[in-house]
Amino acid sequence: MPNIVYFLVDDMGYGDASCLNPDGKIQTPNIDRLAGEGMIFADAHSSSAVCSPTRYSVLTGRYNWRSSLQKGIVGVYGDPLIAEDRLTVPGFLQQHGYHTACIGKWHLGQGWDIEVDDDFRPEHGYDSTAARDLEASEQQRQRWREAFLKPTTGGPTTRGFDYYFGVDVPNWPPYCFIENDHTVGTPSEFLPTRLIGNNLASLQGPAMPYWHFEQLLPTWAKKAECYIKERAKADEPFFLYLPMTSPHTPLSVNKPFIGKSGLNNLYADLVIETDDILGRVLDSLERHGVADNTLVIFASDNGCAHYIGAKEMEAQGHFPSGPYRGYKSDAWDGGHRIPCIARWPGIIEPGTECSSLVCLSDLMATCVDIVGAKLPDNAGEDSISMMPLFRGTGASGRRTVVHHSSIGKFAIRNGRWKLVLCPGSGGWTYNDAEAAKDGLPLVQLYDMQVDPGEAKNVQAEQPDKVRELLALLKTYVSNGRSTPGTQQNNDVPVDIWKLDTMPDVDPSILDDY
Repeated sequence: MPNIVYFLVDDMGYGDASCLNPDGKIQTPNIDRLAGEGMIFADAHSSSAVCSPTRYSVLTGRYNWRSSLQKGIVGVYGDPLIAEDRLTVPGFLQQHGYHTACIGKWHLGQGWDIEVDDDFRPEHGYDSTAARDLEASEQQRQRWREAFLKPTTGGPTTRGFDYYFGVDVPNWPPYCFIENDHTVGTPSEFLPTRLIGNNLASLQGPAMPYWHFEQLLPTWAKKAECYIKERAKADEPFFLYLPMTSPHTPLSVNKPFIGKSGLNNLYADLVIETDDILGRVLDSLERHGVADNTLVIFASDNGCAHYIGAKEMEAQGHFPSGPYRGYKSDAWDGGHRIPCIARWPGIIEPGTECSSLVCLSDLMATCVDIVGAKLPDNAGEDSISMMPLFRGTGASGRRTVVHHSSIGKFAIRNGRWKLVLCPGSGGWTYNDAEAAKDGLPLVQLYDMQVDPGEAKNVQAEQPDKVRELLALLKTYVSNGRSTPGTQQNNDVPVDIWKLDTMPDVDPSILDDY
């Protein structure tokens, strides 16, 4: 059985990979190298347009909106999102002889055994006009010491991973590394003010002394190298999940990469540094003799965030979402159409491109195919194997994918058609309440074959198609699954409209649908 390396970058847009956007201004030679040695998936999507939900789907093979998280992301010191009894990709692979490791960003809830109140978490944001050097009181320091000496109760090693080294959320406290179920050291200092704001840290809180964000990417590369070297000597195959902290904030770029993009933009420079880390991982596989028997998958958890200077880059001719509309958070394709590339020597033909629809939830079913097993009905409910696509023997069987925005707005893609259940972007680009005030209709329908930029809403001309796609979405919701199998339950009731985000809209409008 092959080793599997899953390299998941954070907030990288479809247009940020030079192999997908030849006219772009950012060069990504290692991503391009992977594409040249493997297969590009040109119509790949994350299950959500934001972070935690997508990670849930990657590791469970289940749409994120079936969980308790109906909008947004797992909060600071949040509870574990993956239920303890839910089968995960690493848990499944463990059952079939794999050693499993997670190195990097988790952001699915660690299960901190702490009481989080306003004294423990003193400030929720940052006001640059009131910047000051903060010092924790001795009482706060003591609470932090006591809290972080305790093991976590719901992190990666309780959800199928044999080994974990990473951070919870890089721009949130605690600012420290975590190994397995303990922090590395005891974070009991306030993060220095100089590291708050300006697309670095978002929240003030406990940190390790002398903490700095530039160490993150080199640390992931070193840890991955050590893991690959160790496991290459073992008889059992390995699954290495590498969820990067970049190019998401903090936009802390190491000196060799500052200015390298030529765009005067730290995000663009960080994309290049992230690409370099991928190259180091690929080189490690080669150096330790396991590259030929390793499936490498590269993907992003959602689209590029607008707030990292997207408009300024576009003014210079670089479009992080490529030809697609919107950005991270949106139900439009810029929110969730992502770079996705796979390499597997001897199985995937080098230098190929696949136009079939795929979703990051498909990892689970793909792994099931790889080991030749079968899933129980209550696992991987929204996962479809990519193995036929890898082998070039036919379609994967996926004609439909359900999208989910930052505020929980739904969209569904079926073949060439895409239905969006909100008047705006469903995210930050075009507020739905404002779109409703502007008189835009409640739904949007696009023919993605002729209008991939989602410029012309044809819902008025195609009412039957609107009803057809809406009925299909309702079926997927009510069945608790989108794949064949026994009906399952969602964790909570699922509201596909969420009209509470548009307080001025009369609920009776739903009578039309």
